[in-house]
Amino acid sequence: MITVDMHEAKLRLSKLVKAVEERGETVILQRHGKPAARLVPVAPELADHFRKDPRLEVTFHEDPTLPVAEDAWPSECR
Repeated sequence: MITVDMHEAKLRLSKLVKAVEERGETVILQRHGKPAARLVPVAPELADHFRKDPRLEVTFHEDPTLPVAEDAWPSECR
């Protein structure tokens, strides 16, 4: 187990995450000397949870960056 304060964790985040990923380490982050958070490896059954969900894909039928025609706005918004 690795214990670091927040400042050190900010400076070494990549190395700490690498230790968690590759060696299965647990990292305890401290704030003012008291444990505040814990970095642990992702359980294999949860790893799939982070893949893209095709139901959340967005398809634009029009270019959202183009100006909207005046008559397309509701009258109270003109």
